[in-house]
Amino acid sequence: MADREKVAHLLRRATFGPTAEEVDAYASADPPAIVDALTSPSGTDTGAARTPLPKLGPIMNDRTDRAEQIRTVTLWWLDRMVQADHQFHEKLTFFWHGHWATSADKVRSGPLMLGQQQTLFRTALGDFGTQVRAMLRDPALILWLDGQKNTVKAPNENLARELMELFTLGVGHYTERDVREGARALTGWVVDTKSGTATLNPKRHDDKPKTILGETANFDADGYAALLLRRPASPEFIVGRLWLRFCAEAPVPQAALDAARTQPTTVAMLRALLLADGHTELVKQPVEWMVGALRQLGIRPGALAENQRRQLLTGLNQLGQVPLRPPSVGGWPSGAAWLTTSATQARLKVAQSLAARASSAVLDRLTAVPQAQRPTALARLLVVDGFTDRTTAALSAVAGDPRRLLALGLASPEYAIC
Repeated sequence: MADREKVAHLLRRATFGPTAEEVDAYASADPPAIVDALTSPSGTDTGAARTPLPKLGPIMNDRTDRAEQIRTVTLWWLDRMVQADHQFHEKLTFFWHGHWATSADKVRSGPLMLGQQQTLFRTALGDFGTQVRAMLRDPALILWLDGQKNTVKAPNENLARELMELFTLGVGHYTERDVREGARALTGWVVDTKSGTATLNPKRHDDKPKTILGETANFDADGYAALLLRRPASPEFIVGRLWLRFCAEAPVPQAALDAARTQPTTVAMLRALLLADGHTELVKQPVEWMVGALRQLGIRPGALAENQRRQLLTGLNQLGQVPLRPPSVGGWPSGAAWLTTSATQARLKVAQSLAARASSAVLDRLTAVPQAQRPTALARLLVVDGFTDRTTAALSAVAGDPRRLLALGLASPEYAIC
């Protein structure tokens, strides 16, 4: 892999989609310096400052108003992903959204979903235990997994089960008894949807001793979380999830696991993984694909007309991934699930829509070179290492029309991979 390809590879993994200028800026740096700059950026995020939190007002009861608030939050977040300078932080926040997959379809509250997004953003880079404790108090997650129904008189096991299976330990590291006892530790939490807060009601909480994973104590939510986080399976599970989404759809190499599992923070874990050997091609998730394309084409969602912003959400829906609406608590799929024939057709349709809105500066960059050289210029613009002969032939056939060229480049197999 050439030096520029190494730079592009790291930027594709650590951001939603680098621009050619960003690759140029890091071209002379070595991988550790690049990863350090991405994971610990200096200065304020001026791009994020251009996308202040939306003002939603009170939590609505009317179904139409609720849907509009959720749409507002989704469009704001899409704009933030495109505009943010600190791309690593934004991408890691979206990773955590898929990890703690919570859907507005059940929560039905824009303010609560925005609150969860902000919790994930605040805790994205730090100690995983801090995030676990915060999420066990997150109103949206509690509603999503029926935590408000979990009482001393009628324990509900949903949150305890997913906490162990999908959020901290993984399958095979707990028993059904652990689920039942864990549910008792989480009893008593209630959500006030008007204030958007979750509080512990002592009368609904089981304050008797519980035996979880072989340990007996009067566990509450924090004690239960601490117990899970002490298990060796917990850091291994989180490292595995990070590896899957940022590095390779394959088991974590032992060297990479050893380098990451003992790190004190998520950002340190991921830094070790980004610099480890064993990376393979990853298929871009639709949100990653679209945000990268918007950044590279110079399109800011927040600057578009209302109907055009809504078309972006329609496009993501056609692609199969809309923020705040994961299909289940297991989150979105990965890999080949995004490479079906229908997915390819959807990408082309959305790519044509995006290419129609590409900035004049992007179009000028393509028309400034002879027509025969435009596929190569397109590869540089979209930060693709290179197109196959077959793709190059298809691109060459439309090189006289910059927008068609952009659309085919975005829909190409090479652009679907990072």
